Amino acid sequence: MIELGKKQTLILMRTVSFGAYLKESEDDASEVLLPKAQIPAGAKKGDRIEVFVYKDSEDRPVATTREPKLSLHEIGRLPVKAVTRIGAFLDWGLEKDLLLPFHEQPKERVKENDEVLVAVYLDKSDRLCATMNVYPYLENKSPYRTGDEVEGTVYETSGNFGVFVAVDDCYSALIPKKEVVREFRVGEKIKGRVTSVRPDGKLNLSVREKAYLQIAADTEKILEKLKENDGVLPFSEKADPALIRREMGMSKNEFKRALGRLLKEGRIRIGETKVEEIL
Repeated sequence: MIELGKKQTLILMRTVSFGAYLKESEDDASEVLLPKAQIPAGAKKGDRIEVFVYKDSEDRPVATTREPKLSLHEIGRLPVKAVTRIGAFLDWGLEKDLLLPFHEQPKERVKENDEVLVAVYLDKSDRLCATMNVYPYLENKSPYRTGDEVEGTVYETSGNFGVFVAVDDCYSALIPKKEVVREFRVGEKIKGRVTSVRPDGKLNLSVREKAYLQIAADTEKILEKLKENDGVLPFSEKADPALIRREMGMSKNEFKRALGRLLKEGRIRIGETKVEEIL
């Protein structure tokens, strides 16, 4: 059977003035056109030709000897060529660009010249399209272990769960909500550390250093904030966790640990509603 969105080797059955018709086998009822410009030099009836099958601008199946950047269910980065009233069109290496419908984009719509992480799927009309919801197409079994440093792309953010990341643009990972210390945007490339590998193979990540390294960075951040505010922070460790996370980019516990170190070193005073630098 001839399959959309995949490379396959088909048999040249007959030629016409505008191309050649290919089949999977002589008994196959379905056939697909390979345009004249795509026919390999010297090809003749009975030859096997490797092609990729997709649909042309009139929604007719068509074969090409050109290789797309992505095939069906594959994930990768593609540049945005144009944005229209029905969605964005991506350059995937073929004559007809790949549609990324608006409903397959995040709230913040893509723009021309963006490079976006997408997967290829078949829509309800059997047309090849792109989606930025890559979760169903990610792999679970990565080569990474706890403590490994990784890189990936943010593909979704959730107020309930955290930040979803495609590590190496192919492995499923999550920055849990408690580890989210700042705002992340879809499409952002991040570096992180594997904090655990879940039983299903998915990764949990942190974008913060190991505790003994992070506390030093946190104390420096507090001192910088104090200098920016004339030696006073208008909140203390008793403040709302959301305020601490918004203002300092750290959790309440991390803030308390860093304040504790600075207090022990005699560099600050901690009041009920403020922190003061000791000069």
